[in-house]
Amino acid sequence: MSDPAQWLNVVDVEATCWDGQPPPGAVSEIIEIGLTVVDLAAGRRTERHRVLVRPARSTVSAFCTELTGLTQAEVDRGVGFAEACRLLAAEHLSGRRVWASWGDYDRHQFTRQCRAAGVRYPFGQRHVNAKAAFTEAYGLRKRPGMAQALELAGLPLEGRHHRGEDDAWNIGALVLDVAARGGWPDGSEWPGGSE
Repeated sequence: MSDPAQWLNVVDVEATCWDGQPPPGAVSEIIEIGLTVVDLAAGRRTERHRVLVRPARSTVSAFCTELTGLTQAEVDRGVGFAEACRLLAAEHLSGRRVWASWGDYDRHQFTRQCRAAGVRYPFGQRHVNAKAAFTEAYGLRKRPGMAQALELAGLPLEGRHHRGEDDAWNIGALVLDVAARGGWPDGSEWPGGSE
């Protein structure tokens, strides 16, 4: 693992959500972080991780459980948000590795939640919007959702859609598909440049 540009953290989060507006005083909070490590040089997904996060200012609604499969009892066994950020940095080198997500939702959610909780942002500045890279590599006019992108690429949807661990794994497959087409940005194209 000597070349930092070779390793990519693919991240997908699930957050508390509601069918309509949140209840008074509740805010959307991360409840699951899925992380897949992609070895870009070898062209394979090497690791798969899941961190359950206990929400502090909201609860898991029935709508959220139906969408993600996550329950309040399950996330109650998770770690606090600050501990989840510490784990990302310490165990997954999130501050040193380039990371990718499907769109910018995950990056914005981390930014908002870190600011609100007074927690240090666990990632470096080098983030790649995998949805934008896929759209460009395929010459599409509109950016597809992850499930549609898998279909376009002829790849199977593995696991459950809207489950962070499974979505990160599937996004990792899409990253490798884009890289095989020569469409994944090299280090000089990442925000912050190459390491």
